[in-house]
This record gives sequence, structure tokens and C-alpha cells, in this order.
Amino acid sequence: MSEAYIIDACRTPRGIGKQGKGALAHLHPSYLGSTVLKAIVERNGLDSREIDDVIFGTSSQVGKQSCDLGRMAALNAGFDPVVSGVTLDRFCGSGITSVNLAAGQLKAGFEDCIVAGGAEMMSFTATLNMPPILDADNFDLRAMHPQSQQGVCADAIATMEGITRQDVDALAVESQKRAAQAIAEGRFDRSLIVVRNPDGSVALDHEEFPRPQTTMETLAGLKTVFDRVRDAVADETTGDTYGQMIQRRYPQLTAFQHVHHAGNSSGVVDGAAALLMASKAYVQRKGLKPRARIVAAANMGDDPTLMLNAPVPAARKVLAKAGLTVDDIDLFEINEAFAVVAEKFVRDLKLNRDRVNVNGGAIALGHPIGATGAMLIGTMIDELERQDKRYGLITMCAAGGQAPAIIVERLSH
Repeated sequence: MSEAYIIDACRTPRGIGKQGKGALAHLHPSYLGSTVLKAIVERNGLDSREIDDVIFGTSSQVGKQSCDLGRMAALNAGFDPVVSGVTLDRFCGSGITSVNLAAGQLKAGFEDCIVAGGAEMMSFTATLNMPPILDADNFDLRAMHPQSQQGVCADAIATMEGITRQDVDALAVESQKRAAQAIAEGRFDRSLIVVRNPDGSVALDHEEFPRPQTTMETLAGLKTVFDRVRDAVADETTGDTYGQMIQRRYPQLTAFQHVHHAGNSSGVVDGAAALLMASKAYVQRKGLKPRARIVAAANMGDDPTLMLNAPVPAARKVLAKAGLTVDDIDLFEINEAFAVVAEKFVRDLKLNRDRVNVNGGAIALGHPIGATGAMLIGTMIDELERQDKRYGLITMCAAGGQAPAIIVERLSH
């Protein structure tokens, strides 16, 4: 079996995901995706005709984000029409999944050069009337697996795990602190590209979302959000609220301790990312110097009612596939969808916090759903190089109770 190498990674800055406020919100999603595709080709002096496929993650594939965004972004980037493209949806896990599928194609010898990544314009999807429940009113499925609102799930997990408001606020403050330091020290500079408007003017050249002034005191002043959501009627047929959907599966959860708010949950942003990936034969033929190789990849499902708990079993599964242990991994990236997800990940795996999300996470930087996973992989490779470390593990929760995971090994020196 061949190797799957990562040659390069790039991403946009994350723009605030609100119409009329975010610096990227006026752009078309496939145009935003085209910016990273164009950059990855130009940075590596690549003839686009040599790219076998573009695999893109986009979660909300509706309206302007529909119609196979990966293919449209490739055409918008000026790629030769021989370059095909496909777009996938594993909710928040779409970006990691695009890379994992590309790795599988390369290892199997089906393809030799693939660009994997993703794009999401949350400023656009926020304007849509999306289904309130993930089953899209499939009542047969709902009877089997009630799937509540994600923030209510996060608070349910915090309650069941004994994770307090102080715990999640402390993680959020640390995320902001680490992101601010990473930006000040230029740790993202190698991967970050400037997003330009079609007329060539600069749309965004820096991270727009971070709030480095965040403190425990400022977070203490924020009201929790999901206590208000919990009691909203989610199922008009049964009259169940979002909270009752969870309690139907977990009757021992007699009361919720609500701990999440805007300051300790992932930010709503726009963004895109791309990784140039290649087989061993292609690397040797072109004389390329890979930055990393894919050691192992895995997918994991968990309870869809609590929805956010799959990253820990996914990490254990990918470690077993790689023949590695937690102690072998130098750095971890766990997406901060909600602070409780990262907090539980650290506790369950008994990790040293100095090895987890060392440059901050989605609480500080934002979470452009379909692109985040690819962004985290690029960030991981940059950081492994900066610290002269070897192995990095990246995972994230995804709606429906899922988590993809990947382990990369740094090769460049």
C-alpha cells in the first residue's frame, strides 16, 4: 500500500459570520473556496491538470452552498476542467473526512494528487430556515434516536460529567490567551492566505473573530443561552421540548446545570482551507518534499442523543489503528465546538493540557463548519514543525453523534 503525504496546507483567516458585519460575508461560498485552491496551486508551482480530484467538505449544502461546491470552487479557481470535484457532508467533521478520504484514495493507488479541504459561509447559512432537528422530521427515526439541540446536549453532558461553569469558562479564557499569543508570534503565518475580492482589493488578511481581552470576570457577566432553548417545544407531535428529548433517553438527568454561553462556545465564522496531498509515486516523480504523512484515520459513532461524545472513542480507535498510545502523541487538536467537548476530552484521556489546542481553538478563532477540520490539520503540521515534534492527533465531534480522527507524522525538517 502506498503512503499518503501532505505537501502543503493553506487557509483563509476566519471572518465574522454575520451579514453586514463579517469581512467575508459578501463573497460567494464557491468563490471563497476558490481562494484556497488557487493559493495551493500557486504556492507549489503546480499545473492544475495534474490534480486528480478536489474533495471538499461543506456541511449546509443548500442555496449558494449547494451544487457540488468543491467542483464549482475548482472551476472558479481557474483549474483546468479535467480536474473533478466532490463535496461531502459529515457536519462538523466534514473537513477531516475530506482529508481522510483523500488519504484512502492515495494509499489505495486510485489517485496520485488530490486537494482536500472545505469551505463554509456561516454568514449565509445563518439566513436560512434550516430544519430545527437533525432528523429533518423523520418521526420514525426520532422515536428511535431523539436528537436535541447541540447546545442543550453540551449542557446535559456538563451536568452528567460534573463539569462546572468555572471549568468551561477557564478553558475559554485559555483558548483566547493561546490564540492571541499564536497570532502575535506569527504561528499561523505559513498557512494563512490573504482573501481578495474579485477586483483584487483585500477582503480579509487577519483573524477577525478573537477577543483577546476576555477574562474570567467578563465571561462571568454573560448569561447562559441554552436554558432558554431547552424548554422550547421541539416536537410538535409529542409536545417534547429539547430538554425532554434528552431526558427521554436519560431519565436520570432530572435537572440541567446550564454552563454554556457565547463566550465558551465556538464562534460563528466564514472560512475555507485546502491541503495538497500526494502518493509516494507522485512525490518521487516530482521530487517533492512532503511536510507530513497520514499515519492512520478512523471514524466513530456514539450516542446521537448526547451527540458530542464521540471524539474520545474516535481518538482511542485511531491510536489503536496506528499502534500508538496517548503518550506517543506530541500534540492534540480537539475542536472546541463547546468548551465541555474539549474539557471532557482532556479529562477522559488524562492529557497534559500543554499538549492540547496549544494555539487556541474554535472558541477564540471560530468554527467554519465544513472547513474547520482541514484548518486544524494544517495548524497541527505548522505546530509540529515549530516545536520539532513528531506525531499529532486531530479529532472533533460531529452532529448525529460522530467523530472522525486522524494522526499525522511530521516529515519536514
